Amino acid sequence: MASRAPAATGRLLLGFRKWYYNMCGFNKIGLMRDDTIYEDEDVKEALRRLPENMYNDRMFRIKRALDLSMKQQVLPKDQWTKYEEDVHYLTPYLEEVIRERKEKEEWMKK
Repeated sequence: MASRAPAATGRLLLGFRKWYYNMCGFNKIGLMRDDTIYEDEDVKEALRRLPENMYNDRMFRIKRALDLSMKQQVLPKDQWTKYEEDVHYLTPYLEEVIRERKEKEEWMKK
């Protein structure tokens, strides 16, 4: 019985994550999680490094979301961003930018 507990806990955690993801609401206007990250200097640099097609896709999603918000509408449910399809496209670039900044800060201390 003990061997099933981690699997059950994992399923419960995944269920909670999906529920929370849907409760946040950004997926109902077609956004991905990385579209909602606050744009500080690190994020702006990560965005600058995105391939053009990824940046254009992001801008399309944001413009569509702004338009829907102004009209107080959401997309039809079949067009919502699904938890399983939400790719953390910006995260690798952001992690690289932060790592480089910290490395530079360490270098400047010397």
